Amino acid sequence: MGLRRTLIDVTPLPASPPFRRLWIGQGLSGFGSQMTLVAVMFQIWQLTRSPAWTGAVGLAQAVPLITLGLFAGSVVDRVDRRKFYLLTTSGQAVCSLLLALQGLFGHVPAVGVLGLVALQSCFVAGGGPASRTFIPHLLPRQQLSAGLALGRIAFQGAMLLGPALGGLIVGALGVGACYLIDALTFLAAFYGAFGLPKMQPGDEPARPGLRGVLDGLALLGRTPVIRGALLTDLAATVLSMPVSLFPVVNAERFGGNPRTLGLFLTVVAVGGVTASLFSGTFTRSRRPGLLMLAGSAAWGTALALFGMSSNRWGGLAFLAVAGAADTVSVVSRSTVVQLHTPPGLLGRVSAAEQIVGQAGPDIGNVRGGLVAGATSGTAALVSGGLLCLGAVAVVGAATAELRGPVTPRPEGPASGLSVHP
Repeated sequence: MGLRRTLIDVTPLPASPPFRRLWIGQGLSGFGSQMTLVAVMFQIWQLTRSPAWTGAVGLAQAVPLITLGLFAGSVVDRVDRRKFYLLTTSGQAVCSLLLALQGLFGHVPAVGVLGLVALQSCFVAGGGPASRTFIPHLLPRQQLSAGLALGRIAFQGAMLLGPALGGLIVGALGVGACYLIDALTFLAAFYGAFGLPKMQPGDEPARPGLRGVLDGLALLGRTPVIRGALLTDLAATVLSMPVSLFPVVNAERFGGNPRTLGLFLTVVAVGGVTASLFSGTFTRSRRPGLLMLAGSAAWGTALALFGMSSNRWGGLAFLAVAGAADTVSVVSRSTVVQLHTPPGLLGRVSAAEQIVGQAGPDIGNVRGGLVAGATSGTAALVSGGLLCLGAVAVVGAATAELRGPVTPRPEGPASGLSVHP
């Protein structure tokens, strides 16, 4: 394999102007979102001096996604997805502007700030599933995985640089300025959204209300490949999510050095970005399900080895491998889900994927903390990695469809959704 084929495949960017605009817009607005997360955490801490309140920030984000996600996904499958995305993006932008106004001029209590965060998350609960349906309709089937990898590297870039930039802005100009910059980045999101074609739900739109939600859940129950993909993600996050263990492992094995602790998440992100840069090695594969299983197994193995490593640099190397494996797994999982989901159900399945991606890490961090409290951080990491490895092996053995190649289909968009210019 030549060097060109190992590097990230950027073919979707020149090939599809709507995808290129969407990618640029979501990438820039993603930086603003990461900056706002830092500002919210800092403001809540300044108002309360309570770690319980800062922990509530994650709760304010997660609860709307979990409670509204499937119903929002059903709406996505009944309406013009472009218009719905524009509506939810407008709601997020208004919430960012309100956060900026209270940060600049108001004296809003902590519960009011969390209320705005939760309201914004309500719009994310709808906008997230809608945006996940776009790539299969903007790119031909053979470019789907490459498009997902491009989206992944934009997200990782925001995760890597956004919090640091947000901290600098908060320190120099205050939280209000940080919120205002986030609100302005939504102009980039609108730039991407207005470049999208109309996307009608097709000939069989979702049934309204709970019936539409149940139809989506029924698909998950009767489609082993999609169910296996989501179960694999849950195995990797619920059983082995390591973030809550970093402080205790740093204290147990590395003397509590704050510089080491700060490197943990950075190294995971660097590993992920590196895998994205060389994503041509896996996005062209016809066996994304097998790659997803391998990536999840490598994630669990690397975390277990990190837990057992007493060498500082060796441990960081294992974390970098875990970050790279996570990127392979996430891109491959999204490819599997989108290629096997009927177009009329893509919004609801995307909502389920978003819920798994949000709730899984949160539950996994709780699990890790409880196990570490009863045993040790090392035991929690090693046991979690081994449990992940075992669960992935069970899912892979029980789901033959995940191990096989993707069946070729005619050229054109990855799904048959009705797309109008």
